[in-house]
Amino acid sequence: MSVAAKYNRMSAVYDLMESPMEFFFYSKWRKEALSGLKGMVLEVGVGTGKNLKYYPEDCSVMAIDNSEGMLEKAREKGKGMKNVTLLLMDAEHLEFPDNSFDYVITTFVLCSIPDPIKALREMKRVLKPEGEMINLEHMRSNNRWIAAYEDFINPISVALTGINVNRKTVENIGKAGFNIKDVKNLAFKDIFRKIRSKQ
Repeated sequence: MSVAAKYNRMSAVYDLMESPMEFFFYSKWRKEALSGLKGMVLEVGVGTGKNLKYYPEDCSVMAIDNSEGMLEKAREKGKGMKNVTLLLMDAEHLEFPDNSFDYVITTFVLCSIPDPIKALREMKRVLKPEGEMINLEHMRSNNRWIAAYEDFINPISVALTGINVNRKTVENIGKAGFNIKDVKNLAFKDIFRKIRSKQ
């Protein structure tokens, strides 16, 4: 089953599944990461649209996802938001011209894209030369015991949800050609991190 098909299947209960993490952690991280944005913004992997309410009104947001089921939920949250456009699109094949966006945003997305480096290179391509990418992501810990547990459960997580819990996301961002400016540990040692990168 493809990742998109797995998310279509989960879309009806996805917000409920994530509600504890959303309440205690995700919502405040989203608000902090997105509140100061301006200009043209691309959100890759909008999911059910949990970020939408945190974008400033003077941003113009193009938000994509490859799951129609998830986009249906995002459309409900995005009703009345004139600065938001929701599109069905594959992150590995972005249908935008080079140098289109001031910001590229991902939140808990790079764990499930089949080829994250290919997708990140696409994000770099559509980002303006002076633009910035902001990622809120979970990834493989640098703590060997935590990493060993992540490696152990990863096959189960991938089979059930398409989510890789042991991706080396900071390394992948560097491999895609980004200049990483800041990495901030957010929770559970270094599993959850905020990453800011430039061209």
